[in-house]
Amino acid sequence: MGTPVDFGYKSYNAYGAYLRKKYQGKRVFKVIVDAGFTCPNRDGNKGYGGCSYCNVDSFTPELSRKLPTIREQIEQGMERAIKNYAAERFIIYFQPNTNTYAPTHYLKMLYDEALSIQPENIVGLSIGTRPDCIDAEKIALLESYTHRFDVDLELGMESIYDETLLKINRSCTHQELEQTLSLLQSTKLDICIHSIFGFPWETKEMMLRYADEINRFPQIKFVKLHHLHIVKGSIMGAKYHREPFELFTLEKYTNFLAEFIPRLRPDLVIQRLFGLADYDLLIAPNWGLKKSEIQSYIDKTLEQQGIVQGSEFVMSPTISV
Repeated sequence: MGTPVDFGYKSYNAYGAYLRKKYQGKRVFKVIVDAGFTCPNRDGNKGYGGCSYCNVDSFTPELSRKLPTIREQIEQGMERAIKNYAAERFIIYFQPNTNTYAPTHYLKMLYDEALSIQPENIVGLSIGTRPDCIDAEKIALLESYTHRFDVDLELGMESIYDETLLKINRSCTHQELEQTLSLLQSTKLDICIHSIFGFPWETKEMMLRYADEINRFPQIKFVKLHHLHIVKGSIMGAKYHREPFELFTLEKYTNFLAEFIPRLRPDLVIQRLFGLADYDLLIAPNWGLKKSEIQSYIDKTLEQQGIVQGSEFVMSPTISV
């Protein structure tokens, strides 16, 4: 006899369950689009070299990297999702680099093109970006799509500590994230926050405080939680090669999540609990498991430990859930 996890029930607000409920059981998949953007800390606007942990290719499927046009990426992505996962509906996901780092009229052209491809089967638009590349005009553009699609705006928080953001060459402060969230206080957009755990100078107690900071902002709906990867082609990869430092094992990361998840607001939807770079680019940590095996290990361990999202969340007077 299986446990609740075996039947798809989890003790946290999982994105898959959220999508199934929202779209009446339809199988919804994200189709990744690489629109050829760069970042302000790559092109010299704010810095050079990019974030020290980043090799953009490490988080972009190889097939997407090789396709030259948005149409080809979306059409082939849809075909793969239908063939491999029986997908029925799609979210168009502009993921690599900073996908609002261009004039608003140019962004509109790209988004319009993407959403015109099989629009009857598209339910959402997801835009990954940096807090310092969002303004009122771009928010208005994204909100203009919300009468037809669900639109989520994914902001890279990465760390809540400016010392860390400086060390990783982020060229963006936590205050800039706070200012952007202020602009989004009454938005129609679904806000997602992306964070990274495991920078070697941050203690467990420091990382647990990420939850308290995320909880402060009721406009945040989704979170993506990732452990730190060391990948080829990154500044941190070169440093790690010279002087290796401790990274999360799967067991230690799962135990960290077991402390973190109870602190999160119970209404937040967790889009991801971990990330997985292509193994041809990954230096460390290599857990030697497939994505589904990692997910199963984490879910079963959380279930065995009786972990429940929000069980340790304390309501703040400034937060309404």
